[in-house]
Amino acid sequence: KQPLCRVIIIHNAITYCLDMNDRSPVDLTQPDMLQKLDKYMKPLIRPFVYKWAVTQEFTIKHQLDCGVRYCDLRIAHRPNDSSTDLYFYHGVYTTLTVEVKEWLDAHPKEVVILSFSHFLGLSQELHMLLLTTIRNVFTSKLCPKTEALTLRNLWALGCSVIVSYEHSIAGCHSDLWPHIPYWWANKCKAEALIEAFEHRKQHGRPGGFFVTGINLTEDLKYICTHPTESLKDLVMSTYPTLLSWVKEQTPGSRVGSLNIIAGDFITESHFVPTVVKLNEKLLKWSS
Repeated sequence: KQPLCRVIIIHNAITYCLDMNDRSPVDLTQPDMLQKLDKYMKPLIRPFVYKWAVTQEFTIKHQLDCGVRYCDLRIAHRPNDSSTDLYFYHGVYTTLTVEVKEWLDAHPKEVVILSFSHFLGLSQELHMLLLTTIRNVFTSKLCPKTEALTLRNLWALGCSVIVSYEHSIAGCHSDLWPHIPYWWANKCKAEALIEAFEHRKQHGRPGGFFVTGINLTEDLKYICTHPTESLKDLVMSTYPTLLSWVKEQTPGSRVGSLNIIAGDFITESHFVPTVVKLNEKLLKWSS
């Protein structure tokens, strides 16, 4: 009976399908120094980029099977590319959307939230192409904007896909939900990340969907001082501390409650059962 924005949902980012083709440039939001090093020292730099860019190692189908219900999809168009190909920061978008649709066909009572954002290098025409593709793939599964986002209501409507779109164009379309806020602490240490979120929780939660990202963030200095490590090494070493904090969190509408929880390498830790178990607190309160 609870609205989906008051339950705990598991999040992921699509990076298991990074494009290993050297003609793909480093993400243009990365520091200028990294972009220049990649341009002139590609054979040396690329292995480091891949080690610190991958945040999930399994396919979206496997992640959905494990419990993921929110996908962070950052869309880009390659610079100087005359084609209309769009990428999930290096993973072709049509392949993944079809894969999600096929999974939903096999699991008709499940609901997936797709959050499209960033849109590097997209023109108005490319936005319309992306929207056309989304609609052609998901058709009647797309959930229109409505206040009653409960599972029972979505089942009655036959809807199983909520599309969040971080662009002003979303306001003109009844099947596009607005941008979902993302709490990002920008820390490379678990204790600092937890402290930042505890401070933020004191000011209350957004009224609708929102993401709390327990994603650790490495900077160029950290990468250079840990040359033999990878993002996975950093994440897995801090999960005991982070998951201990997650266990203490609560869903719901109260100040300090959480909604969507983001994590890296979620299928290789106790992340999924820890997050899902939090919803049992709602059942206790309602009984």
